[in-house]
Amino acid sequence: MSDKVKFEIEFPIHSSPSFLYHYLSTPDGLGEWFADNVNSRSDIFTFIWDDSEEQAKRISYKTNERIRFKWLEEEEDTYFEFRIQVDEITKDVSLIVTAFSDEDEVEESKMFWENQIDELKHTIGA
Repeated sequence: MSDKVKFEIEFPIHSSPSFLYHYLSTPDGLGEWFADNVNSRSDIFTFIWDDSEEQAKRISYKTNERIRFKWLEEEEDTYFEFRIQVDEITKDVSLIVTAFSDEDEVEESKMFWENQIDELKHTIGA
């Protein structure tokens, strides 16, 4: 069993779900805000930052709704997920990020995701 703590953060996003999903699920889209460069071969995505790279496997998705990745070198029961939620009444769009972190690094991890999603919002003009 993992000693990592699961957390979720919700971000309001001014975008259509299909437009947002492109930036969460494609190498080109992810390369514009999440990493310096992203390549994929089938369900394996390679994220490149400066001189380092990490691989994640896309383990599930539902087009325009959610996508879940698992870092290949991480424990079996951890992942990170982007989920798009649309309020039925107001039609407001939110992006919910689910991730895992060591208990003493949760706040740092949340700040990482807040910075990344700020970059995403800037990239898509949301």
